[in-house]
Amino acid sequence: MKISIRPLAVVASALALSALTACVAPQPVYQTARYPYQPPVQQMAPGAYVEYGRVANIEVIQSQSSGASTTGGGAIAGGVVGGVLGNQIGHGNGRAAATALGLVGGALLGNSIEANANAPRTYQTYRVSIQTDNGGYRAFDVPSPGDLRIGDRVVINNGQISRY
Repeated sequence: MKISIRPLAVVASALALSALTACVAPQPVYQTARYPYQPPVQQMAPGAYVEYGRVANIEVIQSQSSGASTTGGGAIAGGVVGGVLGNQIGHGNGRAAATALGLVGGALLGNSIEANANAPRTYQTYRVSIQTDNGGYRAFDVPSPGDLRIGDRVVINNGQISRY
């Protein structure tokens, strides 16, 4: 009984490719900043904490996620895929050379893909500053200012800003 190597190589290639596709970029994490002049929100019953004011300023804040170094997993998976694919080419010494070339090329490509997936990412958030009617000043970091513009009348209801 003769066992064919080709189906085994196809299965190994599919497994290695699926391992490489698991390297994806992280989702952005929006962090809120607190200023010394921003009073802490008091815990009250829902609907009990309401303030009115005007949008004083909207500024863009650039933040960056920290990158991670490569673990070697991408190089290993890429090397396996490259070696299996290289082994499908040629016969004899040519096959051995193609396998070695595929192994090295796949490892370099896999490491590059992993490094790109782990690279630092830059994100934008918006700081909406509000001058309240009672003389206070509040700042909120939000992913998008929506339809708010400087000078708009707003209501702050339990920490949520909306046009008034």
